[in-house]
Amino acid sequence: MTKHLTVLTGGSRGLGLAMAQQLLKRGDTLLCISRQTSDTLPAFAEAAGATLLQWSQDLAHGDKASTRLEQWLHTQADKEFTHVTLINNAGVIGRIEPLSQTDTVDLAHSLRVGLEAPMQLTAAFLRATGDWHCERSVLNISSGLGRRPMASQAAYCAAKAGLDHFTRCLALDEAGKPFGAKVCSLAPGVIDTDMQVQLRSARPELFPDQAGFASLKSQGQLISPEAAAGHVLAYLARPDFGSQSVADVRDAG
Repeated sequence: MTKHLTVLTGGSRGLGLAMAQQLLKRGDTLLCISRQTSDTLPAFAEAAGATLLQWSQDLAHGDKASTRLEQWLHTQADKEFTHVTLINNAGVIGRIEPLSQTDTVDLAHSLRVGLEAPMQLTAAFLRATGDWHCERSVLNISSGLGRRPMASQAAYCAAKAGLDHFTRCLALDEAGKPFGAKVCSLAPGVIDTDMQVQLRSARPELFPDQAGFASLKSQGQLISPEAAAGHVLAYLARPDFGSQSVADVRDAG
């Protein structure tokens, strides 16, 4: 029997919650790491007979989260999983304004959650599973904004660009190992989440692209978190996952 272990950050809402629900339905052992836990996920786990753990952990303190994850993974090594995956999904948009007006604490928080924590968690994950006899994958949830600039979004764009580039470097690291992990930084498309609400509700004088985000909603161009989760997890399950270290789910054949 195939036994999957998935570690997912940001699984309490939006795309992360939708992925968590679908992972539980397929029977994964799932560890969710989020600032807040979900009240709805236990029912999905019970219905599927799946194992669910939820840690309430602020990913602005990625060092604590990664240490805890590494210690926990060492207790799981004898469970004979056939596949183990880390999905770095958590991210935040700080106040939407030009960098010159951004509070330094808010800026640091965005970068810690969006870039520092994924790097720390990935390092811990790879160390702890290095001698496991199973397939290993790291999926980083990126964004089109990591590949094109946008005014008043310097922190978010920089975090996602950094996520892409650290994944490229990681792919080179893992390719040099006999049983290296498969890794990819994947843009999931434009999703109807709370983040989109923030963007289209921003003050136009501070955010020149506000009208464009509002039109995405009014013209029905946003996809649901559930549909996006299905596309992302289907990409993760592809036999050629990891052949591109940076990809966009919309370009997948």
